[in-house]
Amino acid sequence: MKKIASFLVDHTKLKRGLYISRIDGDATTYDLRVCVPNGGDYMANPAMHTIEHLLATYVRDSRWGQQILYAGPMGCRTGFYLITRSVPEQAVIELVRDAFAFIAAYEGEIPGNSAAECGNFREHDLTDAKRWAARYEEILSGWTSDMLAYSWHNRQTVQG
Repeated sequence: MKKIASFLVDHTKLKRGLYISRIDGDATTYDLRVCVPNGGDYMANPAMHTIEHLLATYVRDSRWGQQILYAGPMGCRTGFYLITRSVPEQAVIELVRDAFAFIAAYEGEIPGNSAAECGNFREHDLTDAKRWAARYEEILSGWTSDMLAYSWHNRQTVQG
């Protein structure tokens, strides 16, 4: 089988941050890398699940909501993908930073957290989700569009 674009990224060089993973026409996939790949420190599923619910709700409720195609977790438990349509890069950085600040400070019921709304509604951990979100928010402080490219890749090599 042909390798998919995300498997072409050298995970031994990848650091925590926010990157453009691929561009397909007007759709851009962002790599929200919360943990260092293969670094031994991974998000537990309950925390990740909580971040997923809060992140997806936040970005879809934002001014860019109609241009959010997907927000969801990576199976390796090191981060999330965000797929947007025609959203400026700086706006994505601000949206992600604001979303993780929101998650880090969140109090209350987790959106979509009922048996009717979620296939695993009992597996959430808001406390741990807030801890991870605060760590990631710190990483994104001062992040610029110049930092969105994987440092060892030319953007053209990851375009679809």
